[in-house]
Amino acid sequence: MARYFDIHPENPQRRSIGQVVELLRADGLIAYPTDSCYALGCQLGNRDGIDRMRTIRQLDDRHHFTLVCENFAQLGQFVHISNAVFRSIKAATPGSYTFILPATKEVPRRLLHPKKKTVGVRIPDHVVTQALVAELGEPLVSSTLLLPGHEEPMTQGWEIKEELDNQIDAVIEGEVGIEPTTVVDFSDDVAEVVRVGAGDPAPFE
Repeated sequence: MARYFDIHPENPQRRSIGQVVELLRADGLIAYPTDSCYALGCQLGNRDGIDRMRTIRQLDDRHHFTLVCENFAQLGQFVHISNAVFRSIKAATPGSYTFILPATKEVPRRLLHPKKKTVGVRIPDHVVTQALVAELGEPLVSSTLLLPGHEEPMTQGWEIKEELDNQIDAVIEGEVGIEPTTVVDFSDDVAEVVRVGAGDPAPFE
């Protein structure tokens, strides 16, 4: 059964954040709120967690997982980013955007797009997510919690717990929207908006 955490949205309880991170470090898979919608998340080296995400969402190997990072120092360890692209991303970050970029060797092969060798990265504008990633000390491997057959992501923690109780290890309650992030592909150093979501696409069009 999934554990249920009600964490304060502005002043996250350190003890609760610590308990969630313990679960992540023990190869747990969590559902957590972000500045766009709910996401599934696990540690970088958690093969089982990544497989469970694929199963829950029925994803193929071309799906871009996202590394949710605390800041640019952390993001820069996992993707190659030119000065021009850095300036574009910096102006829109933190925010509800996912950026597709060429991955460094720090990214496990199974997270990469098989042909492009790219990965999604983002720095969310969300207090609880930031607290989690800071405590974990590495990015969260994440995917939007959009279930097969559903047109919109789930928005209530208790509903997620009911639906996925035996497939995930924890749910964090939180207020979220129904739009996933806006996805901008910078894999060729030129911005291409591939999904319009919660972030305003205008700066990248």
